[in-house]
Amino acid sequence: MTIPSYLEPDKWLRTVFSAEAVGRGGVIQRSARDVERLVGRSAFLREVQRRGFTVVENGDQLVVFCNRDPVRLIVQRDPPSLSQRALQAGCDADLR
Repeated sequence: MTIPSYLEPDKWLRTVFSAEAVGRGGVIQRSARDVERLVGRSAFLREVQRRGFTVVENGDQLVVFCNRDPVRLIVQRDPPSLSQRALQAGCDADLR
């Protein structure tokens, strides 16, 4: 089965980061499952880092803040916990 051209990793990344919200310094979100399936988590996180953006994970969603402003957690549940994927990503030293 041939992958449609719009799902090729490089083209998909270009499309995601050419969204209007990115240009405005807004927020985009993508399913972690789609990211992992289409381009891989490492490639996606490298692109976020290259642009100086911040990404957070909640459930199966990756939320990218498309600016360089600090991100603060305003309301926090008690006690906070990290998902297994977040723990694994935090251990990936080459992305820092």
